[in-house]
Amino acid sequence: MIRKARLAFVLIGLLTVSHTRAEEGVAWDALTEQQRSVLAGQADRWDSLAAERQQWLARGAERWLAMSDDERARARERFQQWQSLSPDQRDAIRSRYRDFQSLPPSSQRRMREVRERFRNLSPERRQELRQRFRDLTPEQRQRLQERRMQQQRRP
Repeated sequence: MIRKARLAFVLIGLLTVSHTRAEEGVAWDALTEQQRSVLAGQADRWDSLAAERQQWLARGAERWLAMSDDERARARERFQQWQSLSPDQRDAIRSRYRDFQSLPPSSQRRMREVRERFRNLSPERRQELRQRFRDLTPEQRQRLQERRMQQQRRP
């Protein structure tokens, strides 16, 4: 169970880590004992993984090891949610993430601030706002999106 949870966190990192080109891989023996423990499920195929993937997994193991028990529990929960999604839902999330990554840093910051304000609302208020959004017509949603885009363009 713990190995699955550790691997789950590493896989979750796929959604949150920007992809960078890795020029050299990471030798299995170059990993710390703790990293090897987290990545034990990858040991047999480690040498066949792309260098970029090795570096990504090694960084994910580092992050996992630095987490508190509460953070690990939340990561496991997020991974279970991810696993429950359909392939189409996962693709939609990946697409939105790529769109987010393509925004200027100032727009990303504003979006994070809005998300944080939303998270700090009461569950009842969040649900109310979600329902109001669901009740919008496609035209109303389009106008709302256009207003947001205009706001993002402002300095």
